[in-house]
Amino acid sequence: MHLFGMGVLTQVFMRLTKYTDYGIRVLIHLGTSDGELGSIPEIARTFDISQDHLKKVVQDLSAAGFIESVRGRNGGIRLARQPDEINLGSVLRHTERLDELVECAACPVAPACGLPPILAEASAAFAAVFDKYTVGDLVRRRPELRLLLGSA
Repeated sequence: MHLFGMGVLTQVFMRLTKYTDYGIRVLIHLGTSDGELGSIPEIARTFDISQDHLKKVVQDLSAAGFIESVRGRNGGIRLARQPDEINLGSVLRHTERLDELVECAACPVAPACGLPPILAEASAAFAAVFDKYTVGDLVRRRPELRLLLGSA
């Protein structure tokens, strides 16, 4: 019998989902562009990621206010704020849905189980490390990143 939802195992071991990984890659790519517009096809090529998957991530990050989408013939995507203003803990909490860590409603031992508060504490500690950093911290070495992103 399974007592936990699949999300629990991912969170217990503090591994990021591909969704979060792709989201952070998008933010790094856009963080190196100094406000210039990027595109989903360009980012997908750079990181060898499916455009369909990336489109979902970009739409979500845009709806959450981390990036903005510019429509039209010369449109694209860019960070919604300066890289130093986008907190990685906020991104992590959004993409990993840390508040939905355990699905206890259907578990028969839920009323007496001590696991949910432990998992909540562990995920809070994990996110607290990310709270110390911003996208700006990820792109401090812009010239080197640009070179690597251009040659990928």
